[in-house]
Amino acid sequence: MEQLIIYAVFWLLGILFLARIPYCFESADKTVSPPSVSIIIPARNEETTLPLLLASIKKQRLKPAEIIVVDDHSEDRTRAIAEGAGARVIGAKPLPRGWVGKMWSCYQGAEGARGAVLIFLDADTVLEANGLQKIVDTYRRTQGVLSISPYHATEKLYEKLSAFFNIVMMGAMNAFTIAGDRIKPTGVFGPALVISREDYVKSGGHKGVKDKIIEGVFLPEQFKKARIPIHCYGGKGALSFRMYPYGIKDLIGGWSKGFATGAIQTSIPALIIVVAWIVGCVGVTRHLIQTAVTGSAPVMIPWAALYLCYVLQIYWMLFRIGRFQFYTALLFPIPLLFFILVFARSMILIFLKKSVQWKGRSIDTTRGRGS
Repeated sequence: MEQLIIYAVFWLLGILFLARIPYCFESADKTVSPPSVSIIIPARNEETTLPLLLASIKKQRLKPAEIIVVDDHSEDRTRAIAEGAGARVIGAKPLPRGWVGKMWSCYQGAEGARGAVLIFLDADTVLEANGLQKIVDTYRRTQGVLSISPYHATEKLYEKLSAFFNIVMMGAMNAFTIAGDRIKPTGVFGPALVISREDYVKSGGHKGVKDKIIEGVFLPEQFKKARIPIHCYGGKGALSFRMYPYGIKDLIGGWSKGFATGAIQTSIPALIIVVAWIVGCVGVTRHLIQTAVTGSAPVMIPWAALYLCYVLQIYWMLFRIGRFQFYTALLFPIPLLFFILVFARSMILIFLKKSVQWKGRSIDTTRGRGS
């Protein structure tokens, strides 16, 4: 009974760290002219995903001042597709020593941009109907840095295995807790970042995280030093993506790339809360299986009830983060086991092998040096 109470308390922690997820909204005030916006898209071998993003931008009611695609030495039709869609293409210069490819591309895009507001979007994101208007209106209200977690539009069965990565990634940000804006976010979301040109220059932008695999856990320190506030929002209704659509190998490689690094950089209180919640997920599963095997119905019933509580809670979390069916939550031990195994793999790659492979490059995790 004591363990049941402990895991019930751990269940409550899940409500604390994902209590509220604000979404981008369209302002009712149409009298204020929107700022000039430069959309910057770093792209390396994105001939499959880039057309979807560019088509979604074209459909927006609010038009950006310019669309910049930074072609990071692609070996496919990325450049031709971008030029065909009317985007301004910047060919990335050779990767300097000490830089990671995406940081170098974002930095060059910002250097060449003319807009007052810079919107960095990963090539695999897609703007929803009137999404750009919602993003710009939200930025105008919040100012500072607006970071958006795209709504994860999963399609194939294996993509549901990302469930716990999505939950943990958002929960560890300290941005969606029950305390609301009283707690400052400890990270930003790399796929979508909105910032004024002035604030980007003042903070040092991507140059300050040039050697980082995952910029989202290191950029906040720069913004903090420059006294630029950070605001994190969910992307539902404004921005979405399919993270790893090319198969389970792609999914494993993507999450392995730097998730362990992000976990190490998470604030201690947030890390403790998230880890305790995961321990609760593991514990309630283990006890339910154990009581089912022993066949003790009076003991099994409370564990089954608590398991159902976790199922409903996980579905509540996933419903706001991405397109996950109820069975993903009902069978949560499967994506949970996947999360644990891939997280362990990430730890090995980053802290033992000290290198990861991504988009045809080997990245030295000790210094972030791309080759």
